[in-house]
Amino acid sequence: MSKRNLDWRIFKRYLSAQATQDLNRFLEAMPQNAGNTILVVAAVIWSVAGGLGLYTVIQSRSLAELRGQLFEMEAVKPTVPKVTNVAEDAKQVDAFTELAAKSYPDLDMNANGSSVTITANDTRFFPEFREAIGHVQNGGRGWRVNIEELCVGRECPQKPLSIKLKVNRVSIEAAS
Repeated sequence: MSKRNLDWRIFKRYLSAQATQDLNRFLEAMPQNAGNTILVVAAVIWSVAGGLGLYTVIQSRSLAELRGQLFEMEAVKPTVPKVTNVAEDAKQVDAFTELAAKSYPDLDMNANGSSVTITANDTRFFPEFREAIGHVQNGGRGWRVNIEELCVGRECPQKPLSIKLKVNRVSIEAAS
C-alpha cells in the first residue's frame, strides 16, 4: 500500500472532536452497561499485565547490563593457544627403548606403543631404576612423559620395582 492510495479522510474522522466526545460518553456509560464486577476484573487483569510489563522491562535492563559486562570481559580475555598431548610414534619409542636398555643391563625396559615399562627384580637396583626413569623423561625432543603406574617395594605384585611411562608429544594449536 502506497501513500497515494491511503485515504486520509478516515483518520480525520477518528481524530475529530466528535470522536473524542463519543469515547468520553462510552467510558462514562461503561459502569451501567457492563457492571462493576466486570470493571473490577478488567482493572485487575490490566494491573497484572502492567506489573508483568514493568517486571519484564526491569529484567531486560538487567540482562542488557549483564550482557554488556560479558562482552567487556570477553574483550579483555587473552587468546591462549590450545596445548594438547599427542601419543608419540611407536617406532621412535621402540628405537629409544632399545638404545636405553643397553645402558641399563640390570633393568628390563620394554616399549609397547607409546608406553615404556621399566622393571627390576630387586630393590638394590633402585639408583639405576631412578636414572632410567630420568633417561626416558629426557629421551626425545619435545617429549612429555607421564607416569601411568608406579610400584616400589616388596608389596608390588610382579617385581619390586616397576613403572609404566606414557610418552606424548606436545601439540600446540593456534588460539581460537
